[in-house]
Amino acid sequence: MKPFLIAFSALAGLGLVLSLAVHAASLFGIALFGGSAFALHVGIFVVWIPTVIIAQRNTREFKRKDFWKAALRGCPSWMKGLTYGFFAYAIVNFAYFFLTTADGAKHSSPPDAAILRGFSGHWMAFYSAAMSVLYSSTRVSSDAGPQCARGHPLGPVSKFCERCGEPVQGSPPLPPAV
Repeated sequence: MKPFLIAFSALAGLGLVLSLAVHAASLFGIALFGGSAFALHVGIFVVWIPTVIIAQRNTREFKRKDFWKAALRGCPSWMKGLTYGFFAYAIVNFAYFFLTTADGAKHSSPPDAAILRGFSGHWMAFYSAAMSVLYSSTRVSSDAGPQCARGHPLGPVSKFCERCGEPVQGSPPLPPAV
């Protein structure tokens, strides 16, 4: 399974690099790859389907609010930051795209740079998330989440078990009450 995850993570990394190139070129008014750039749109599904399956498997023991922390728990800090940053940028980029093309921009064939800029912001976010989730899954097993002393599964940031009140295994003992 690990070679499969590494291959799809690398494919997502390639999609991220290509969507970054399309986006950077579009900022200078260049429609890099023209209509062929929309192959990146299809490529998201190629890497995203395994990403969703793996993420669901690796986060099933965690609370829903901790989904991203659990899905990215095997990533280095810079990779998590990159993923969160691309999603934040995608929101800002979409707002800018919406405001600057809201006057009825026509969809040209091949697409112009503004259209590619709008789409490539989302491509970067999704390829980055796929790369990070798939990479993370190569570093942790699906059942490697934190547990309390009695073996109950915990969220990735929990310090105590909600079921029994026991501390997380490996956490330092509490100082005595004064």
